[in-house]
Amino acid sequence: MDKIKLYEHRVSYYETDQMGIVHHSNYIRWFEDARVDFLEQVGFAYNKMEEMGVMIIVLGASCEYKNSARFGDRVVIIPKISEFNGFKMTVTYRVINKADGTLLATGETKHCFTDLSLKPVRTKKDFPEIYKIFHDFIDVDLDAV
Repeated sequence: MDKIKLYEHRVSYYETDQMGIVHHSNYIRWFEDARVDFLEQVGFAYNKMEEMGVMIIVLGASCEYKNSARFGDRVVIIPKISEFNGFKMTVTYRVINKADGTLLATGETKHCFTDLSLKPVRTKKDFPEIYKIFHDFIDVDLDAV
């Protein structure tokens, strides 16, 4: 597999509040963008999984803000699969200012795998190809890959 490129985002004006700081709600969107980008890079884009009959449902999301991002900043969002058992998954994130390496935020999203009718699936048994992709990336720091 080729080296995985980290997800990079340039902060748009509309993402900021009156103080010129990125509004807190945008970080959760960035987490999803980074997760979707990662899945595309490893060959399992959401649309491919859905064609196979698998969905990844978000059970929860959290974010802790460390420093402010501002209009025009370039940020790197680094996802990491921290837990995966074939049914549930936790992805953690670090948001870094690309220019100076400042940690801007950390967070996580929790997920479960379902079929298209939202019934839980066990990927290890029912979708071993999907299971292998996620299992192979448990605790892998993508910025080191």
